Amino acid sequence: MAAPDELYCWEGDSGLPTVSTDCLVVLAYAQFAGAPLKLHKISNPWRSPSGSLPALRTNQKETLNRPSDIIIHLRKQKYNADYDLSAKEGADSLAFISLMEEKLMPALIYAFWIEPKNYVDVTRRWYAEHMPFPLNFFLPGRMQRRQLEKLRLLRGNESLEAGEELEKELFREAAECMNLLSQRLGSQKFFFGDSPSSLDAYVLGYLAPILKTKLPNGKLQQHLKSLDNLTSFCTNILLLYFPRDGRESSSQKMSSQPECGDFDHVPNKRRKQFLSVMVALGAMLSYALLTGMVSIQHAQQGMLEEPPDLPALGSHDQEEEEDS
Repeated sequence: MAAPDELYCWEGDSGLPTVSTDCLVVLAYAQFAGAPLKLHKISNPWRSPSGSLPALRTNQKETLNRPSDIIIHLRKQKYNADYDLSAKEGADSLAFISLMEEKLMPALIYAFWIEPKNYVDVTRRWYAEHMPFPLNFFLPGRMQRRQLEKLRLLRGNESLEAGEELEKELFREAAECMNLLSQRLGSQKFFFGDSPSSLDAYVLGYLAPILKTKLPNGKLQQHLKSLDNLTSFCTNILLLYFPRDGRESSSQKMSSQPECGDFDHVPNKRRKQFLSVMVALGAMLSYALLTGMVSIQHAQQGMLEEPPDLPALGSHDQEEEEDS
């Protein structure tokens, strides 16, 4: 029997099986299709086969990263969540997925990675606290720059920067997209029939992070919560297909102290304080070595210990004999 494919994805939080939209799309589709994957939830992307997440390593040692490529691979392995869709439903599914990538994805990137307060207080903080040292010092910033490049590519503007006008435009288009999804879902449990499809996986991956993450600027969440059927859709799928993550989130909330924020953990604070002290000590030592303070002191100490009538060569000879 062949070994199962291995899926590497970001770990979860706040009742989500993973904090990443792309990872959640893949996880949801794999659950819907019943794909027997060996799952690795990690907080260090450098531990994945490709250095990024999500990453699927097939039993043929091939590595795939894009959610669409992973889903196509799973379909080829006979794990097809769209098997029962008609031709029209398949076309509608592709149309709505393209609509989300064009209208909803830019708003997601902006809300989590570009909007200053959301990024500093939530996104950067979460990744910095969950990544191992020393990646947590530089990798969140690198990830933000890549997300900004992705947003500029999606919008076709290489000089695009954060601002009130851009935010209004992106959030307006995202709200319109959510409204269309809400109209298509109606009172159904899933978008097509009685079982979830790839469209359900994409909708969950895009909307569940908005619903579950508490952001200082929560305009997208406010609009999503006004659409009761989409809110219930996300909640029900998480409970049905990822019940363990919901229970873990509830237990974490019950055990946390009320004065602490959602991403404010005392052990992590102490660890960061300790690391900050170590970095500061390292910087001081490096400065001392570069300026010659340490070597001068060492030389002066050697002169005091050495009898004044012995030449310096004698001390070197003695050291060489002791070494031999």
